[in-house]
Amino acid sequence: FFLKGIILEYVQGGELKTKSIDLLNLGPDTDAIALVEEIRKGEPLITASCKEHVIHLVRRLQEKLGEKEDHKFYLFKVLRAHILPLTNVAFNKSGSRFITGSYDRTCKVWDTASGEELRTLEGHGNVVYAIAFNNPYGDKIATGSFDKTCKLWSTETGKCYHTFRGHSAEIVCLSFNLQSTLVATGSMDTTAKLWDIEKGEEIVTLSGHSAEIIALSFNTTGDRIITGSFDHTVAVWDVDTGRMLHTLIGHRGEISSAQFNWDCSLIVTGSMDKTCMLWNAMTGTHIATLTGHSDEILDVCFDYAGQRIATASADGSARVYNAETKKCIAKLEGHGGEISKICFNPKGNRILTASSDKTARLWDAATGHCFQILEGHTDEIFSCAFNYKGDTIITGSKDNTCRIWH
Repeated sequence: FFLKGIILEYVQGGELKTKSIDLLNLGPDTDAIALVEEIRKGEPLITASCKEHVIHLVRRLQEKLGEKEDHKFYLFKVLRAHILPLTNVAFNKSGSRFITGSYDRTCKVWDTASGEELRTLEGHGNVVYAIAFNNPYGDKIATGSFDKTCKLWSTETGKCYHTFRGHSAEIVCLSFNLQSTLVATGSMDTTAKLWDIEKGEEIVTLSGHSAEIIALSFNTTGDRIITGSFDHTVAVWDVDTGRMLHTLIGHRGEISSAQFNWDCSLIVTGSMDKTCMLWNAMTGTHIATLTGHSDEILDVCFDYAGQRIATASADGSARVYNAETKKCIAKLEGHGGEISKICFNPKGNRILTASSDKTARLWDAATGHCFQILEGHTDEIFSCAFNYKGDTIITGSKDNTCRIWH
């Protein structure tokens, strides 16, 4: 389960389907049994036999929401990760492992608790740029490279299951669907491709953009994928058919980032045109333009509940907007250089930013108050991530090191 939402898996006509149930109004004091009864009224999938399990999940969520949080992070370890610069870092869901990609053509798997390097995934002929675990499972890793291929690996053994060939230029973004049946790759060749993890085959090519694809994201249920391109547009595709359903037209600059919210109803896009836009995911219509930044927007994200949107900009500031009212509720000011990455902790009350000023910062999502600066890197930080519990952070820097913070 995710915070503020549960995914139901069920079989219909022999096919595994998923559906997300929202718990946006869940608080530490909500009556869990009454809430589940309420959900059951409108949700025939929750049968009497699984009701107890859902109540248990809701209570676990409540415990998480009720935890008091003023966690200060301390540097736990500096990892001299690679002989050449890093490209990306990513956690598995529990945060027990993380991976780093590098210009040295490898991806390394690390144990978070000890800081030990577990294995090196070797085989690419060029920069390993895009990396991901198949969360929530975490037993597989995908690596996308400038050698135009994507490789699928076993986390445990480091064995390469498949090499996906077909792109005619560098792969710069990739993602697993939440069901862990597909991996999507986006390339400088203007296409994205969907690959079958089990069979190791290409399922479909998503063609339609007129410039490089630099961002892609599946929705929670896995039936849609969005691609963001240097052609100023974001395309919404049907995963089963590979058909383009909508083109989100409105930005006047290259797209830097695009994401669905948790219940798959909204899409947020960030662009080099200094704006962030909100779209209806079902119809592809423009809902709002979030303005205020004075330079390019480099990253955007939703919190897990889809109630807030955070934007990171080259102007050195970040902003938080209410997804409902579209109003700016907080300005995160203090970095001395552009902010390239931004993310919420899973609970949604903290924001982490990574900047070219060599620091990462932690902010209160509601007030914009900066309550911690993570210092020590000697060059710009281009990657940062929380683990799922929200009590560990990794930062990746151009100084060729990764830092683990607890």
